[in-house]
Amino acid sequence: MSRVQDSVRNKIQTIYDSTERMNREYLAIWRDHILFSWEWWVCLLLTIVPWMAWVKFRKKESSDRLLYAGFFVLIISSYLNFLGISYGLWWYLVDVIPTVPSFVVWDCSVLPVMSMLFLQYKPEYSPYIKALLFSLFNSFVAETIFRWIGFYEPKNWNSLYSFPLYYLIYMMADYLSRRNAFVKI
Repeated sequence: MSRVQDSVRNKIQTIYDSTERMNREYLAIWRDHILFSWEWWVCLLLTIVPWMAWVKFRKKESSDRLLYAGFFVLIISSYLNFLGISYGLWWYLVDVIPTVPSFVVWDCSVLPVMSMLFLQYKPEYSPYIKALLFSLFNSFVAETIFRWIGFYEPKNWNSLYSFPLYYLIYMMADYLSRRNAFVKI
């Protein structure tokens, strides 16, 4: 190994050590101040209740197709959330579990379930209008509420930036939900 590689390796090791130390500190704060707080209970409910509602109100014969689209929303929103946190665009004060660097409530429950319910409700309606409503609600209502109750803290982010992202996420979910290219295994 060259000297440059050793230098880079040491710097990267220092970053990982720092990250590990900060994760342990965050876990202690989460355990001592967040776990079982009213905010934690709200997050837990927002993680579970949407899925319960989806199970009750889903179009059962379309469950697989809807889950396919919902899983896409979950993966994309989690990744974008991870990027936003990593680059200091926003952060979260409360979460159900402290080990995931994104807002589980939002990425793994609210957004995918909301998108699946939008997809199945009045499927003949324009997906562009549905995407517009989905984007408006999530950008300007939900983000504002989460900020107001102290779950979400934008640093270098504006809800206007979220609008086109939510729009594109919904349009892709709609596209995926309409695919007929599934063949039996």
